[in-house]
Amino acid sequence: MSLYGALTTAISGLNAQSAALGYISDNVANSQTTGFKRVDANFENYITQSTRTMSESGAVLARPDYRNNLQGTLQQSQNPLAMAIGGQGFFAVAAANGTANGQPTFDQRQFYTRSGNFVQDKDGYLVNGAGHYLQGWGTTTTGALNRTTIAPIQVSEQTFNPIATSTMTLQANLPADATTNPVSTQVQVYDTLGRQHTVTMDFTPGAANTWAMAVNVPDDVAATARGTVQVQFGKAATPTVTDGTVGALGTATGSLVPTATPGAGNPAEVTFTTDFGQGPQTVTLNLGTFGQSNGLTQFAGTTFNLSNLAQNGVPQGAYAGIAIQDNGDVMVNYDNGQSRMVARVPLVTFNEPDQLQRLDGQAFMATSLSGNPHIYDASSNGAGKLVVGSTEASNVDIANEFSKLIVAQRAYSANTKIVTTTDQMLQDTINMSR
Repeated sequence: MSLYGALTTAISGLNAQSAALGYISDNVANSQTTGFKRVDANFENYITQSTRTMSESGAVLARPDYRNNLQGTLQQSQNPLAMAIGGQGFFAVAAANGTANGQPTFDQRQFYTRSGNFVQDKDGYLVNGAGHYLQGWGTTTTGALNRTTIAPIQVSEQTFNPIATSTMTLQANLPADATTNPVSTQVQVYDTLGRQHTVTMDFTPGAANTWAMAVNVPDDVAATARGTVQVQFGKAATPTVTDGTVGALGTATGSLVPTATPGAGNPAEVTFTTDFGQGPQTVTLNLGTFGQSNGLTQFAGTTFNLSNLAQNGVPQGAYAGIAIQDNGDVMVNYDNGQSRMVARVPLVTFNEPDQLQRLDGQAFMATSLSGNPHIYDASSNGAGKLVVGSTEASNVDIANEFSKLIVAQRAYSANTKIVTTTDQMLQDTINMSR
């Protein structure tokens, strides 16, 4: 029995070392594969019989020892859509299984990967080098993030609709030492069609610490001034406020409507209505806060000093590209300077990622041993951080694999020597009967 046991044990050793050599071969072949996770050999001993007085040779088996949780080196990429994960987690991806009406259809199973070399395909989807489609949280019609489900991220190249101006903000200093000469400033606003128009604001000094502000919109279909309103500073207001700050908005004419509740801490606003041919458009002009110097002021000087004059309207914008932020937000950029979030890339973690089922294309599937997937924002709840503009290299160490290769080769050769020796001894035993 001992000779036969030695033979079967040596053969199991040959099989185990062959399996280990296969793992090494696969690792070396994928040493340059983005997001690849190596497989080591875990040798296990099987006992036939072992007591205090007798031990029979058993067998050895090489089981795969997965290294899905071991991060590879992060490498910078010239691809702005490439992403790597620094720490724990996987990208959620989908696999296409056909097309319908010119668009891909997707496998209902959920896949995961660390291969983040994503690019935008012809249909606007973000796809990695293995052909897997990046999934994320989408947005609602109001732009809010929808965390109830994840789906393949598709970016549309539609235009950015114009936004009509509804608010203007003025930060400036009216010269307290000025003469009776008025001062003027202009701002460009947009109507509902994205067309640009000019709004003019003229300030004429009156009684002490009082100015008359006139608003004019030359493009208004009525072609008339919007009206005037008195702006009272410091002691001219009732109740008085800090000198040089807006304290009250007095008598108004035309379509100008000042703040109904003046008082320290309240916003100093004037609302007017204009019509650019598409119907009434209401605009609110913010002059700061009553009693504070964060908007329109009247301090020493002889010239008008404009610090900021802004409005919230934008013209129509054409698609200019996409970008991914560090928090995973997928932003669409337009040539009018605007951006819009269309999705967010989450990360998926597992309690035991080394127990995931390996698939083609550096992808994985959840198993009963890996635990359920947990979907989180990047850099939260144990999920790693997103490194945009980088990819994760294979976690294979070539030098280490060559060392294992030498050991496996010598172990295989040693087992072949045992087989030939055992065979010779068995032959000698058979020859004894002759």
